[in-house]
Amino acid sequence: MIESLNGYRLKERQPQNLKDFTVPLGIPEVLHSGSDITIVSYGSTLRIIEEAMETLEQMNISCELIDVQTLLPFDIHHAILESLKKTNRILFVDEDVPGGGTAYMFQQVMEVQGGYRWLDVAPRTLAAQAHRPAYGTDGDYFSKPNVEDVVKLVADMIRE
Repeated sequence: MIESLNGYRLKERQPQNLKDFTVPLGIPEVLHSGSDITIVSYGSTLRIIEEAMETLEQMNISCELIDVQTLLPFDIHHAILESLKKTNRILFVDEDVPGGGTAYMFQQVMEVQGGYRWLDVAPRTLAAQAHRPAYGTDGDYFSKPNVEDVVKLVADMIRE
C-alpha cells in the first residue's frame, strides 16, 4: 500500500465507476509522451511534475511522464526501460525520504532491468528532504519535491 501524504489535502470528485475501477498490477501508465527525459513517479507528486512540465515545455524540453501505479509488482513488462531507451535520461521522483521509493524504483530499473546501459547522463532521484516533513502546506513545499526542484533538476540534466 502506497500512502501519498500530499494526497490527503486534495479534493476530488468521487468517480462514478468506483466499483468497476481497477488498476492492473505491475503495469505503469505513460501519462505524457516525450523524447528528452523519462520522469518516473506515482501518487501526489505526479501533479507537481505535470505542473513543472508546463515550464519545461516552454524551455523546449520534452518529458515522458510515467506513473508506476504499483511498486510490488513493479513494471513487469519493462515499460520504463523502453522509455529510457528512447530518452537516455531518467529521473525518479517521490515524496518519501531519500532511500525510500525513489531508491527502490532506481534499483529496479538500473540494476534489475539493466537500464544503466542506455544512459547518456547520470540518473537522478528527487525525494523529500532527510528530516521529518512538515505537515503544513508551506513547510510541506520546502520539505518535499516542488515544481521548482523538478524544473531545475531536469534542466540541469538536459544541459549535461
